Amino acid sequence: MLSGEYVVFDDISFHYHQGGAAVLANLQLTMGEGEFFLLLGPSGCGKTTVLNLLAGFDRPNGGSIRVGGKPVDGPGVDRVVIFQGDDSLLGWLTAVDNVEFGLRVAGISKAERRQRAERALELVGLKGQGHKFPHQLSGGMKQRIQIARALVCVSDVLLMDEPFAALDAQTRATLQDELARIWQETKRTMLFITHDIAEAIILADRIGVMNAGPASKIKEIIVNDLPRPRRRGDPAFGALYERIERVVAEEVRRTMQRDAARG
Repeated sequence: MLSGEYVVFDDISFHYHQGGAAVLANLQLTMGEGEFFLLLGPSGCGKTTVLNLLAGFDRPNGGSIRVGGKPVDGPGVDRVVIFQGDDSLLGWLTAVDNVEFGLRVAGISKAERRQRAERALELVGLKGQGHKFPHQLSGGMKQRIQIARALVCVSDVLLMDEPFAALDAQTRATLQDELARIWQETKRTMLFITHDIAEAIILADRIGVMNAGPASKIKEIIVNDLPRPRRRGDPAFGALYERIERVVAEEVRRTMQRDAARG
């Protein structure tokens, strides 16, 4: 992990409508430039809200968010989001055309955008597959296209909201390892959301566990200093898994108790 406060959430509060329950309250979080940071927590704790605030899709009701010292006041080309599904792929475009679409909109020359797109496809393991259309590709390959499309953009921060959730276990494990490798090559600053503790350990420098909502914040940040590449069968991997699971399980129980009381 690189030092410094590159991404800063300063005393963030958020609610969706006037007088509504607070989704986030007094949230403090900093990320270093080039860091892979991951959020865990029970459903409904506000993980996606944190990502949407950093993306600029939503605005906080209190506090401020900065990237590289500049305030986040809306979406920007310095922050790219990769979502769960593949709905954002354009079905009438080939894989390589999908990857270079943003570059075309930005006015990049045909030769340069094709070179960058083909390099990105190679980076995600799709060399030679650029001529295929989305309907000809598996779910894992479609997700790789989304990652490649984000990589070609001149963006400092990648935001990923459970991008592998809909994939089968084997494909998911393969893409986790691929993403860890890509991050080591590119050193982009990444904020990743998941419910999968093993995925968190494979990927992240630090893992932030959020409190059960409402009015959620970061409960604990766990440093992951296991050497890369990380192996799921490593005893140290299992020990860290159990530590994180204890912290998450406490918040899941709180969520269940809250829901039972409401019912």
